[in-house]
Amino acid sequence: MSDLLQRLRGRGWRMTAQRRVVAEVLAGEHVHLTADEVLAQATARLPEISRATVYNTLGELVLLGEVIEVTTDGRAKRYDPNAHRPHQHLVCSGCGTIRDVHPSGDPLSDLPDSERFGYAVSAAEVTYRGRCPGCATEQGP
Repeated sequence: MSDLLQRLRGRGWRMTAQRRVVAEVLAGEHVHLTADEVLAQATARLPEISRATVYNTLGELVLLGEVIEVTTDGRAKRYDPNAHRPHQHLVCSGCGTIRDVHPSGDPLSDLPDSERFGYAVSAAEVTYRGRCPGCATEQGP
């Protein structure tokens, strides 16, 4: 059973067949699917699932804090089930692939007091950008 399914069961979330399929599609590391990609994979597993059910389930998972909405470069929202382990994202500027990364530094402590402007900073989002090996190869030297 996936980590996401275990967390949802632990919360007592009502696990219908449709919700289970959406959670199964989101299982794994480095999963950052769009809603349409979730729908396509969910439909392959459960043909009767509707677009509205997939979108509503994704919305519920975000509200529960079990899935993170990720948006990069104005592209479609993506859904990241790695909501309980602090991480940042590495995005390919060519194909848009997103990978979870775990830098050793703390972005909150890296912001000097002089740059906080009196804010009580509680979170930081850092996105690393570059070209994945496949896109770097396609571009050439």
